[in-house]
Amino acid sequence: MDTYLFSGLKVLDVATVIAAPAAAMMLADFGAEVIKIERPGAGDMLRSLSNMPDTPDAGSNWFWQMDGRNKRSLTLDLKSEDGKKILHRLVQDCDVYITNQPYSVRESLALTYELLRPLNPAMIYASLTAYGEKGPERERKGFDQLAYWARSGLMDLMRTPDGAPTQGLPGMGDHPTAVSIYAGIVTALLHRERTGEGGMVHTSLLANGLWSVSGVAQGVLAGGDMTKYRDRTRIKPAMMRVYQAQDGRWLQFNMVRNEELLSLLLTGMNALHLLTDERFADSRLLWENRGAFGEELQRIVTQKTSDEWLAIFAELDVPVNRVAIVEETKNDVQILENRMASVPENDDITVPLILNHPIQITSVPQVRPTRAPELGEHAEDILRELGYDDDDVARLKDRGVI
Repeated sequence: MDTYLFSGLKVLDVATVIAAPAAAMMLADFGAEVIKIERPGAGDMLRSLSNMPDTPDAGSNWFWQMDGRNKRSLTLDLKSEDGKKILHRLVQDCDVYITNQPYSVRESLALTYELLRPLNPAMIYASLTAYGEKGPERERKGFDQLAYWARSGLMDLMRTPDGAPTQGLPGMGDHPTAVSIYAGIVTALLHRERTGEGGMVHTSLLANGLWSVSGVAQGVLAGGDMTKYRDRTRIKPAMMRVYQAQDGRWLQFNMVRNEELLSLLLTGMNALHLLTDERFADSRLLWENRGAFGEELQRIVTQKTSDEWLAIFAELDVPVNRVAIVEETKNDVQILENRMASVPENDDITVPLILNHPIQITSVPQVRPTRAPELGEHAEDILRELGYDDDDVARLKDRGVI
């Protein structure tokens, strides 16, 4: 049997939808034994996301296969005494407990860190909330599009100056937040290894959204004038906008940030004459007339295809990129060769390629993806491991506990 970094580590995934369960999946990918606790009958909403109208219809439960892989599933009615008893027995023997239940639910079910800690003081309790552990919004529910994207200010800033704020994509804030949860758990495990002390790890969707927008938000906290910032950024600098080529694809000049690269860019575009235009004769005028300069560049860019432009700029070593479209992902050699997505070796997984999380360590092998479990698939096995016999299991089923 293969041994992995987290082989023998016992993790309880008492969470729903994306961010917290994805963190549990990351632990499972490095060998942890993850038991996913789900509601009888309904299960995690994550199981149904592949069928939502705002996700691609691929004819398979691809979202669940991605984030539910390498786990075992146990259904428990946590409102019943028998369900609580089973969970408590699992807590006594676990290393990591992951939850994103609203605090009102945790308190009503007696599943807060303070109440579970006496059962297992060495446990790492990982808590994800939408808006933080304290404050007036402590108990607010929220998905990543609400807490990460809208509440952090990202949604307001990522739009055209006169356009409405743009809605986010499914899981856009959840998956980065999962990496934060994973990092917190691993940090706490290292602390436990050195001291024997367990503890509580916590983060929020809002905190991760603020971290993502920190390149602007920290300026606000430093006393920056956002009125001037907003006015200044209504018209993008010429190198900070995108340009549409003849084939409809968009080019990004974002890394052209000095006079030498600008000269090379204009050389490739056969547009050095623009630097002698009185509107763009020095850096001050180039800034003041940045809108007009951008329009001049757009008129030139539209004369060739993006492939033609990329070849020209590559020859001059100018760092220009084409804006990718997600449809290209499955054939992207860079993605495939770096195992950002890979072909599952398990025949039970029905998706041809599965995305990997971004944590890659040359000296730490990963578990190959195994099929995400059916609802309650491993209930009997897990209960027998806890000492329940066949009669006990049958009784629990009859009562709807599992």
